[in-house]
Amino acid sequence: MLTHNQQALSIDFPQIDSVFSGFKAGDFTVFYGSEFCKTLLFTLAVRVQLSIEKGGLNSTTIYADGGNSFNPYVVSSIAQQCELDPKSTLERIFVSRAFTAYQLSALIFETLEDALKQYRSKLVLVSDITALFLDRDVPSREAVGVFNKTISYLSELAKQKDIIIVASCFPHEERHRRRFFLESILLGGASSVIKLNESKDKPQHTFPSCSELQQLTVDIQSTPVT
Repeated sequence: MLTHNQQALSIDFPQIDSVFSGFKAGDFTVFYGSEFCKTLLFTLAVRVQLSIEKGGLNSTTIYADGGNSFNPYVVSSIAQQCELDPKSTLERIFVSRAFTAYQLSALIFETLEDALKQYRSKLVLVSDITALFLDRDVPSREAVGVFNKTISYLSELAKQKDIIIVASCFPHEERHRRRFFLESILLGGASSVIKLNESKDKPQHTFPSCSELQQLTVDIQSTPVT
């Protein structure tokens, strides 16, 4: 039988799975772009609880909510689609909310490793990872410096603990210069990036390979979570 070290976590969107081999232990992946990133994070939080035979890792999830976006109703709906009990599924997703950049960095640096030991999680999700660092109350130089350390830490933690870490990032209009620096750090620190570009008719999901500098694009009919 495959172990979690050998098994990839699938997301169960046929168009995605046909071009993306799945999430593997040691990966630090970024979902970047459309609001549909929320749905993908919720889907991973549920599917990781499935058995290896069904494309999961039989694991709990740690969800660091930097965008105050966790939606238990959507997660329950996805659980039903996966033939899992919604209540039990939610109980295996350990959510911590951060409302400032300092809270999010403290959560990651000071509590994440202990939580991994306590809950034996193989998946860590971080929602809207840049948003809090765009806060005008946080000095730009300090925000960029702390964010850089945070991304380096997450990338190394995924490798050291042999786990999957996935972060989402939505474009923000405010403070363009800082946003550019933060997103450059984030995308440069990831082992893989899944970029979602939405057209008027349907979202386009683009999968850049950072190492090979190639892109694959597929179309998926979906409704972003609000």
